[in-house]
Amino acid sequence: MIRKWTPFSEKITKMLHGADYNPEQWLQYPGVFEEDIRLMKLANCNVMSVGIFSWMALEPNEGKFNFDWLDFVLDTFEKNGIYVFLATPSGARPAWMSEKYPEVLRVGPNRRRNLHGLRHNHCFTSPVYREKVKIMNTKLAERYSQHRAVIGWHISNEYGGECHCNYCQDAFRTWLKDKYQTIDNLNHAWWTTFWSHTFTSWSQIESPASHGETMVHGLNLDWKRFVTDQTIDFYRHEIAPLKEKNPILPTTTNFMEAFEGLNYAKFAKEVDFVSWDSYPKWHFTWDDVDVAVWTALNHDMFRSLKNGQPFMLMESTPSLTNWQEISKLKRPGMHLLSSIQAVAHGSNSVQYFQWRKSRGGSEKFHGAVIDHVANENTRVFKDVMEVGEALGMLDEIVDTSIEPEVAIIFDTENRWALKDAQGPRNIGMGYEDTVKRHYKAFWERGIPVDVIDMESDLQKYKLVVAPMLYMVKGGVGNKIEEFVTNGGNFVATYWSGVVDENDLCFLGGFPGPLRKTLGIWSEEIEGLQDGDTNTIVFSKNNNFGLVGSYVAYELCELIHLEGAQALAFYRDDFYEGRPAITVNNLGKGKSYYIASRNKDQFHSDFYGQLTKQLGVKRTINSELPYGVTAQLRTDGEKDFVFLFNFSTNVYSVELTDGVYIDVRTGEDAPSTIELSPYEVKILKRTAIL
Repeated sequence: MIRKWTPFSEKITKMLHGADYNPEQWLQYPGVFEEDIRLMKLANCNVMSVGIFSWMALEPNEGKFNFDWLDFVLDTFEKNGIYVFLATPSGARPAWMSEKYPEVLRVGPNRRRNLHGLRHNHCFTSPVYREKVKIMNTKLAERYSQHRAVIGWHISNEYGGECHCNYCQDAFRTWLKDKYQTIDNLNHAWWTTFWSHTFTSWSQIESPASHGETMVHGLNLDWKRFVTDQTIDFYRHEIAPLKEKNPILPTTTNFMEAFEGLNYAKFAKEVDFVSWDSYPKWHFTWDDVDVAVWTALNHDMFRSLKNGQPFMLMESTPSLTNWQEISKLKRPGMHLLSSIQAVAHGSNSVQYFQWRKSRGGSEKFHGAVIDHVANENTRVFKDVMEVGEALGMLDEIVDTSIEPEVAIIFDTENRWALKDAQGPRNIGMGYEDTVKRHYKAFWERGIPVDVIDMESDLQKYKLVVAPMLYMVKGGVGNKIEEFVTNGGNFVATYWSGVVDENDLCFLGGFPGPLRKTLGIWSEEIEGLQDGDTNTIVFSKNNNFGLVGSYVAYELCELIHLEGAQALAFYRDDFYEGRPAITVNNLGKGKSYYIASRNKDQFHSDFYGQLTKQLGVKRTINSELPYGVTAQLRTDGEKDFVFLFNFSTNVYSVELTDGVYIDVRTGEDAPSTIELSPYEVKILKRTAIL
């Protein structure tokens, strides 16, 4: 059975390769555009994102529009077989607008209005700004929504930030009224009797501010939710005139790596396909494995946002950035390796910021395909050509599926609440790192994973892991219980089931609505000093099959058994002999509880044993050396297997489950694959169902 997604565009069904392109920066430089076309073809580029931050070039004076240069660019692209994601320019407004309509500028938490400058320095609630965006987007839609080169709308750029102006305060209060209906309901949800913070009218409520209120956690949570909803509302406002002119032309906006400022699980419902911008910190240390793991996790999260639909890698760097702490060059092989990593995890594109380096501005030293020397005789351009050549061989992988049997919950609202909770470890709860460490145990075995939020459907998975699910929203506990009862397997950790969606602690004992599913009661949790450790020891002849001891650090929870069976116990301190790892049988399934934060070896051994018991499918059945991983995409008839070596060592991998073809050479692959440092192999086999 063929398992492929519907193409997002009928105009091109190939792997996309391209970049952000700003031809308006070079209008005064004859020959530059023509040379860019030549170099795009040489690099096998077939798509460009155009118009990002181009408002001033399109509307140099209020009501005076100039589309001639953009007409020429798009028409020339069409003649040369290059497609376009056409951007709306709302990411940065022109100076004339800020001068004439200062209300479009954001107000900070300190209640002071910003000066003109930077990006996204505008209020999403401002009626003036919304009207100006509507006029601009209507004109773009009227002119280009049927253009043969345009395959999609790139809406704004990396939405983010918040405004605290009077418009936004009023909108926030309206949002709260819609949610809570009465001020009494709000006061209860926010537990405002603490410190005598009870509100008696809606007008008393202000957004969080350092010189005002920051200690009402329900307020902090709802403000973040409002910011997400108001940003989504602005996105809807942006796309309305575009969809009116051509409802078929897809729209997206580029998300950012594990961005905390917006709830992407909610935002993803609004876009036609997910795209994101990836800028890993390769080579910042001697070992790139943790960077590879975190980047893979992000790829999987963005793919999972729309139930596994392939995404677009909208931005990456072909060499270095200029905004990270250190500007590191990609080592030989890393550009192809990291680009194909995105494809392996579900991307249908590899795109860059930027095509050509600017002469001036804050990103004039940011990596680009075309350097200031402006020719193809650079190491970076040759790396980009190599990626373009490889992508040209991967057309049959476009829109193929990834079908994991494992999911990890990485939830934005849980993240907000957990970080705001004040205790038990205010020097850092390490939520993101904890999720990564659990994910790594699957990555190192080549087991595909979905990365989901707590409200996602669970029934299609064999195993769901929820590290530090501090917040459990209404209905989520029942959903997890049903998942386990029906035969699923669930793993939770310390600091789970503590509060509801309003950050109110569950009464009657933690882990709250997960207590029955897990069969334990959590009485206390201790934060350990840096450098302090405990030890957990698996009991002899436990029914899980692990033996030995593991180091616990930072967080240790003291739990009681309520139907669960202890698999391991603490060895040290006053809680020596207390349960540390448990299993609970519920219906047809099992749930596990990990009461302490443990070093990586524990996760590797624990999940290795668990996935073996559950028969979780691996991409290949061979053992993978350190730093080597495998990923799978399939169309139901053919499996496409990607082998990656993120280490600086030469390793060999045995292929024991079928006959493989090397996709890039078309030749039969040997049964033993040798991987050089930073090398990737793309293989094809008959699908293993």
